[in-house]
Amino acid sequence: MLADLAAAPAGSTVLLHTCAHNPTGVDPSKEEWKQIFEVCKKNKLYPFFDTAYQGFTSGSLDDDAWGLRYFVDNGYEMVICQSFAKVMGLYGERTGALHVVCADKETAEKVLSQVKILIRTNYSSPPKHGARIASIILNNPEMRAEWLKQLVDVTKRMNDMRQALRAALEKSGVKGDWSHITK
Repeated sequence: MLADLAAAPAGSTVLLHTCAHNPTGVDPSKEEWKQIFEVCKKNKLYPFFDTAYQGFTSGSLDDDAWGLRYFVDNGYEMVICQSFAKVMGLYGERTGALHVVCADKETAEKVLSQVKILIRTNYSSPPKHGARIASIILNNPEMRAEWLKQLVDVTKRMNDMRQALRAALEKSGVKGDWSHITK
């Protein structure tokens, strides 16, 4: 991955999964995120973070956002797509947010102007149901705490299934190193 990023032309936009990487499920460690950051910085790459599964790797929103926050904390401009469809069970509602991290207010105003044009020409009025549900959950301390607990439970179940899959593959003698399934 680092070699591919290093070979990308300067100014390229690169898609990075915040966590629970598709299709491998393998997430970079903190040290690997730092290396990814350095290559992006050196080669002037523009990160586009896909954040569809935040919380599904560790059960923690904060832990799963470590790499993305490393970029933000180091002053990187980027786009972040955040979905609540999977982590809140709002399938079919296409609920999420688009975040654009800009270096200054002037750039942010220009980006907002362009985003408004895109919104108006693409869908004008998005469905409200999923966004209202997500807002109620996120803004009510009791509901947020319950959702975060359920997120931990769902993540534990997924990790248990990953461990069972790896164990079954290894027990069956299927060729290969299956450690990435549980890493």
